[in-house]
Amino acid sequence: MGSEPPRSAEITFSRGRLRFRAIDSGPADGEVVVLLHGFPQRTSSWDAVAPLLHAAGFRTLVLDQRGYCSTARPRGRRAYRLSELVGDVLALLDSANLPAAHVVGHDWGAAVAWGVAAAHPDRVRSLTAVSVPHLAAFRRAMIVSDQLLRSWYIGFFQLPRVPERVLTSDGGPAERALATMGMTPEMIARYRSEMVADGAVPGGLGWYRALPFASPGKATARVRVPTTFVWSDHDPALGRGGAERTAHYVDADYRFVEMSGASHWIPEERPAELAEEIIARAQS
Repeated sequence: MGSEPPRSAEITFSRGRLRFRAIDSGPADGEVVVLLHGFPQRTSSWDAVAPLLHAAGFRTLVLDQRGYCSTARPRGRRAYRLSELVGDVLALLDSANLPAAHVVGHDWGAAVAWGVAAAHPDRVRSLTAVSVPHLAAFRRAMIVSDQLLRSWYIGFFQLPRVPERVLTSDGGPAERALATMGMTPEMIARYRSEMVADGAVPGGLGWYRALPFASPGKATARVRVPTTFVWSDHDPALGRGGAERTAHYVDADYRFVEMSGASHWIPEERPAELAEEIIARAQS
């Protein structure tokens, strides 16, 4: 007799007029880990990590986030404020009847994960943030380190229309930049399919374009849940300044993990190591 195939199902839920999708996989009775992707990626960025969590007994919910999911692409920059992104995660938990879950995010997904943990600690059993530091640490690093230079593209993304043209050009400067950042040809092909061909680029840019409307609040407060922050020393976009300052903004058990030699794309490049850290944090 062969073993049963892994359980995996697509679930949908609504928040206002937006309809979201998430991939629900792994043991149905396992503790839940919510996985949040970054830019410019979607749920497939967790494909190498999720099965390792399932093997350890965890159930995963991988959210196709606002602006990326084809049925959740609102217009207007204010629709992509961090408070709205945090609200989408809470809506996912509510739709799955979960009072709380372990929350993991990479890149922009990490920013959202920090926001959920800061504003709604009762909904977060543990936090594992990957690449992007606590938002207050990131802001401080913009002033006292080279982070402002590393983040030049944030200003470029504020321009109308031009970023869309650059990011959707087949074989253009965006794809060359992604390759320089460590994306493999397979990952770039996935970017063409999931982001460019599916029309998700404008929505992804919306997260950056909402930054001028950001205001200090609960989502950027100190975090009081058990936290692991995973950072890679070969990440051209995110420097050591914010990574090392993050500890100052966590008032709970905290672990800083530096992955030597890894690029920005930790979930694809170091899935086993990352899964090990997620599991250790969730079990702590």
